[in-house]
Amino acid sequence: MEKTVITLIGKDTVGIIAKVCTYFANNGINILDIAQTTVRDFINMMMVIDTSTSKKSVDEISNELDELSNSIGCVIHAYGEDNFGVKE
Repeated sequence: MEKTVITLIGKDTVGIIAKVCTYFANNGINILDIAQTTVRDFINMMMVIDTSTSKKSVDEISNELDELSNSIGCVIHAYGEDNFGVKE
């Protein structure tokens, strides 16, 4: 299993989560855990995903999520689990 942490911050609008989840589904990525907080009109979401079944690298996923974030008006970052110095 290859865990990657995804963060999303931005103005909450209809369909943000659906678009991100659709991207994951279309790329063979499984969501392991998800937490979300909405404060007034803003969303803060963190997900842990498994990228081991995707044909794309974490760098490719990160770049494509950056493009997606521009189209939906938020900021999305992807961090491989190695960035945290902890591996299960």
